[in-house]
Amino acid sequence: MIDGIDRTILRHLKEDGRITATALAGKVGLTVAPCHRRLRDLEASGVIRGYRADIDPAAIGLGFEAIVFVTLRQVDRATMSDFEDRVAAIPNIVEAQRLFGSPDYLLRVIAADLPAYQRFYDDQLTALPAVERLTSTLVMKNLKTNTGPPV
Repeated sequence: MIDGIDRTILRHLKEDGRITATALAGKVGLTVAPCHRRLRDLEASGVIRGYRADIDPAAIGLGFEAIVFVTLRQVDRATMSDFEDRVAAIPNIVEAQRLFGSPDYLLRVIAADLPAYQRFYDDQLTALPAVERLTSTLVMKNLKTNTGPPV
């Protein structure tokens, strides 16, 4: 069970995933050993899924973003599994959610610019299995991205 100290640890890790166990212990009011044990427990239980760098897509030439709504022709288990496997393998699709109702999926896609997105759309998105309809909405501005759950 997650208690207040665990939540405080998670809040500090959200702000700085590279914080040392010593610095983290000081911020949460523990000595290093119990803080490190709690960290290991949060990792082992799957609460902390991993650590990664937060990379600015625009800084690496991928400043164009689109939200794509996908409706499939059929939604049987094999079709959905095939579609989801293919989506997971495409690097420019940086987020994907299966939805209740219509449309069936929401994809967040990044590309260098509009022409690059158009090529990606024509070559990759239309080639996904069982796609009936694709609807793109272009992102004008990101206000809040990937902040994680409130802890």
